[in-house]
Amino acid sequence: MIPTVAKNPAETAAWSTRRELGSAGGLRSAVWLARHLGRPLTRLLILPICLGFVLCHPAARAASRGYLNRALGRPARLWDIARHFFTFGTTVLDRVYLLNDEIDRFDITIHGEEIVSDILARGQGCLLLGAHHGSFEVLRLIGRNRPDLRVSLAMYEETGRKIGAALNAINPHLAPHIIGLGTPGAMIQIKDCLERGGFVGVLADRTLQTDTPERMPFLGAPAPFPTGPQRLAALLRPQVVLMVGLFRGGNRYEIHFERLAASEADRPEASEIARVMDRFVERLECYCRVAPYNWFNFFDFWA
Repeated sequence: MIPTVAKNPAETAAWSTRRELGSAGGLRSAVWLARHLGRPLTRLLILPICLGFVLCHPAARAASRGYLNRALGRPARLWDIARHFFTFGTTVLDRVYLLNDEIDRFDITIHGEEIVSDILARGQGCLLLGAHHGSFEVLRLIGRNRPDLRVSLAMYEETGRKIGAALNAINPHLAPHIIGLGTPGAMIQIKDCLERGGFVGVLADRTLQTDTPERMPFLGAPAPFPTGPQRLAALLRPQVVLMVGLFRGGNRYEIHFERLAASEADRPEASEIARVMDRFVERLECYCRVAPYNWFNFFDFWA
């Protein structure tokens, strides 16, 4: 996903790094190359771009090293940092194929699909919490198999415009439903979507300008996490599910769904809602250790 609005200069620099890496040479040109040259050759072409970022962007390199030291449990080598950037570049490339419904290119394993099936069968809405970790686009595989699954993305308007432009370059026929956070009608739109049994996706690892962060233990030290998703869950009481799409090398991805809070006939207890972000951060840390190179926050996350 394209990063959300930055809250500080370091994160602004990281946003620029991600944007440049994700659109180097012009997004439309990159899409053309990916479609006409194929995935194996295009992956080779993005390798020197990734190496260039490792060598020429010291702030992003330092952020990568600091994160990898924590996730790997040992000092990160230059090879680890290069692999970190190349993993990000690969997931950016794979968006071209995933968003053009070329899912057969990939070997995708799904864990917890019964959670999605159960929520859809009950006609309940779901708050789907993701992170800048792995690929959110592999969720399209679920949508392909389940046409009754409707996913809206809740994000700030500026981010939504950038995503709209990127998707238009990849596939002009895509028309994602984006709910613009920070607008007067955002909460009403989210509530309406959930009441119709839709899923609302939120990236819950990035603190925005209008949110008050809470510092929570993460990979050995306190890090700021947004409280907005928890407030949404407390107010609307939907089912809350964690979703991560991990790149596992080659053409392999794994999709994981885990319940963070569930509402049956009754709304979940307030004490359960209060644990949503605790559980989210705990499980995000676990997945960072399982797939450390899938972390795509290229700034000092603990600052």
